[in-house]
Amino acid sequence: MREILGRRRRLRFRRKARAARQDAAVAFAVEWDWPVLPGVGLKEPARTAKSSSGDGPVCACPDPGCVVPGAHPFDPGLLAATTDERMIRWWWTRRPDAPIVLATGGRAPCAVSLPAVAGTRALRALDAAGMRFGPVVATPTRWSILVAPYGLERLGELLYAKDSVPSSLRFHGEGGYLLLPPSTAGTGQVRWERAPLAGSARPWLPDVEAVVDALVEASTAAPGGGSRLAY
Repeated sequence: MREILGRRRRLRFRRKARAARQDAAVAFAVEWDWPVLPGVGLKEPARTAKSSSGDGPVCACPDPGCVVPGAHPFDPGLLAATTDERMIRWWWTRRPDAPIVLATGGRAPCAVSLPAVAGTRALRALDAAGMRFGPVVATPTRWSILVAPYGLERLGELLYAKDSVPSSLRFHGEGGYLLLPPSTAGTGQVRWERAPLAGSARPWLPDVEAVVDALVEASTAAPGGGSRLAY
């Protein structure tokens, strides 16, 4: 009897999680005008499958050595990202466990990401300095600070003007992508470290230059000449 009740609870939880994922994808697209599409996801059984090298879950894409299992677009490809509610509901009705992929750039947010441990230290330092943040997406391995859209030319000029930029930073701009909550990929759950205000209009996003300036300053200001943003 306990086993039957346990299965029922797990099924109810899974249904709620699937519904929440579809609702979130629709909200991103319709309320905030962020183009999204379903990520490739993981092969079944998603939580126990091991790659050929035995070091993690297996991506559902054809590449047996995929380094970002479940965390990228495949079919459909990134160019299919849309804000059309009917298309999004159709996708997630067919693939309710698919992660939510944001196509960055254009009218959508871009992002600056850094290792999770460094992200914890950096946000603490920037909070102390009075830096204002928008949403921050977290996975067990990396944190991503969402920023206002920027072009590759502007990013190049910004980075060129710096004496040094921490090598741990990654930039998700035009033609890039990012997983949004509530998704699951090979590295684990995707969540909000700094969530948009509930029921708010399209979230405010900081300028990429302000974020990079603050991160570079936080890095170079570490005691002993080290970097707060190192891996």
